[in-house]
Amino acid sequence: MSFLSIDNLSMRFDLPKGGHVQALQDVSLDIQKGELISVLGPSGCGKSTLLNILAGFLSQTDGHVFLNGRPVTGPGSERGMVFQKGALFEWMDVRNNVDFGLRMKGMPEPDRNTITENLLEKVGLRAFKNKAVYELSGGMQQRVALARCLANDPDVILMDEPLGALDALTREKMQGLVLKLWKETGKTIILITHSVDEALLLGERLLVMAPRPGRIHREYRLPFADKAVGGDLRSVKEDPQFGEMKNEILGMIWEMEEEIMGGAEH
Repeated sequence: MSFLSIDNLSMRFDLPKGGHVQALQDVSLDIQKGELISVLGPSGCGKSTLLNILAGFLSQTDGHVFLNGRPVTGPGSERGMVFQKGALFEWMDVRNNVDFGLRMKGMPEPDRNTITENLLEKVGLRAFKNKAVYELSGGMQQRVALARCLANDPDVILMDEPLGALDALTREKMQGLVLKLWKETGKTIILITHSVDEALLLGERLLVMAPRPGRIHREYRLPFADKAVGGDLRSVKEDPQFGEMKNEILGMIWEMEEEIMGGAEH
């Protein structure tokens, strides 16, 4: 049995004035424990809808999601979410943001402190633990969000454009951190992105989704994530195979966008 199973998943949004939007249609996917999945596609292909269903924030209209053989019917601590913007508690300092979930569970303070200190060390923020969130850069805030997610020890980490708002250099550093944490923790990670480079670099498996209705159009199994762990990300991107696949996927998405725009004109 698959660790995470998505079976004929469909999602339809009914419109207030009648009609509907078919955001997803018959999406099926089996994910094994410890896999790193990147999801890419044009706007409106249902990437975020799929992630929100996996998180339990939305209920699908058809199909099923199973995690460890159990149906996903709502939010749960076995699934952690990292948003495009950290969704942090700005009135708390870094340490209190990271251990928030542990406090809500009633974990004793010594145990909380051990976990929090360890995670802050992993994400390179131990020296900033007493800083207010608003004092941190965007990249640092996303590190806090990652540490907070990991503190709850979820089986699956869901990431919705977590690096999209960062400048190029910070984004590259964060990509390296995501790969490092993936290898160190063995977590299953599903990452949504609009960047073809990022999807190729961070996905052991890359899913290209197509819109109207949202569905998996193409799947790739890639060597780049393993090559990039602890290495030079730029040299991985200079691999000729990386460039060839990038051009192929860009062309694929460009054609989809052309079809969308052509359909909108009629």
